[in-house]
Amino acid sequence: MGHRALVAYRRPDHRYDVRYSHWGGEDLQLVASLAPDAPLAHGVVDPEVLADSVARSRILSGYLDPCVHEALYLVSPEFEVTACRVLWLEWDDGHEDGRGAIVEVEPGDRDLEVRTWFRALKTTLADVVEMGVLSRRAARSYLEARVCEDENGRVYTYGTPNETGDATEGPEWPSDCG
Repeated sequence: MGHRALVAYRRPDHRYDVRYSHWGGEDLQLVASLAPDAPLAHGVVDPEVLADSVARSRILSGYLDPCVHEALYLVSPEFEVTACRVLWLEWDDGHEDGRGAIVEVEPGDRDLEVRTWFRALKTTLADVVEMGVLSRRAARSYLEARVCEDENGRVYTYGTPNETGDATEGPEWPSDCG
């Protein structure tokens, strides 16, 4: 199964080269493993470039499938690494819509806290929908609002960019992302 992550390396032209890591999403260990002398974290990140010269706005809508990926790493040219937990905002298979969010987290307790909080909130909302109290659409709107307001998350839709190529909502990207 794996714990999939994307690793986006910012280039001097402020575009990104995106790579894949099959095991990088589990405990955010790549924050400590990515370095100038280990740009692929000693083999944890695939050497093959998934996409090159990608605009920052397209990483989420074009490559970061929230149903598939658990984490996103943003790596500056100086190898300052920002970890974002990927949250899937759908129920059932939900793959046709691809609604997700990213929340910037530190590895360890903060990451566990965000994952636990999100899992509990999503499970509770699923129960409320099952009981007929809220529609699925209303529950997802509430879930999105909580992610943005409580955790400063950034909501996006994978696979359906708008006319500007951006399908995201919420706060700006982390400051060290360029």
